[in-house]
Amino acid sequence: MYHYSVTQWVFFFYIYCFFGWCFESAYVSLKTRKWTNRGFMHGPFLPLYGSGAIMMLVVSAPFQRSLALTYVAGCIGATILEYVTGVVMEALFKVRYWDYSKQKFNFQGHICLRSTLAWGGLTILMTGWIHGYVEQGTSWIPAQTLTAVTFVMTAVIFADFALSFKTAMDLRDLLIKLETAKAELGHLQKRMDVVVALTTEELEQRVKEYREGIRQKKENVTTALSQKREDIGAALAELFEDAGIAMPEIEPGKLREKLQERFVAKNNELRRRSSERIQGMERQLRRLFQANPTLGSEEYSDAVEELRDRLEHK
Repeated sequence: MYHYSVTQWVFFFYIYCFFGWCFESAYVSLKTRKWTNRGFMHGPFLPLYGSGAIMMLVVSAPFQRSLALTYVAGCIGATILEYVTGVVMEALFKVRYWDYSKQKFNFQGHICLRSTLAWGGLTILMTGWIHGYVEQGTSWIPAQTLTAVTFVMTAVIFADFALSFKTAMDLRDLLIKLETAKAELGHLQKRMDVVVALTTEELEQRVKEYREGIRQKKENVTTALSQKREDIGAALAELFEDAGIAMPEIEPGKLREKLQERFVAKNNELRRRSSERIQGMERQLRRLFQANPTLGSEEYSDAVEELRDRLEHK
């Protein structure tokens, strides 16, 4: 069993966060052939690796005399940690910072067999070799110095985490707004399609029926219409409401022109707002996408791809 003070445990956590960042950044940089500052945070720390290392030490402690049991304990413990972390982060931020969906034997894209086996091997490597050197190096640091260093690192890492958390939440809000804008345009386009599909004569007839319905206020006007006419009437009413037009006051011949102007204005306004939001976050977004090449979202996949495309072509 390991007998460390709280300060030592925290210091080990930071050391392994840094080691994890070095490993991930080197691996992804070599894979993509360009430098990648990997991870959720801005600084050289990956909390998942720090948490994983501490967890490996704890779960493997009772099995230190058995290499096989140490391996199995590391596989199970680290896989559970990776799955829980992935699920919580996706639920909170609406995106995935890693995705194993394309790997064989994966579960919900959060974990996969290859990763699980690698965690087990890393547990053996760490408990049997790496941690011994880390422990020995730490023992040379005076207790007061170690406490002071740990305190400073805690302040720096907490500040970095707070900033990174805010960026992730801003990205979530941006994705929601982009998806909402897209839905608004899609809804307006569908209603435009209803009008465009009508001939001029049909359109004039629908407007005339709508006018008569308003003036007469009789139920027999609407009940006499077919379901298709009711749907068209509802679509027209919504379109006029969106366009700010009093339906009885406009000539049918100018209807399409007015609605088209409204659609173009709405489209331009939504795109302008989206562009302004993206420009305001461009630096943070670029770092997030570069640091997490597989970043994606099931719920907002279109918005994520739109952001990625805009950033790549700037």
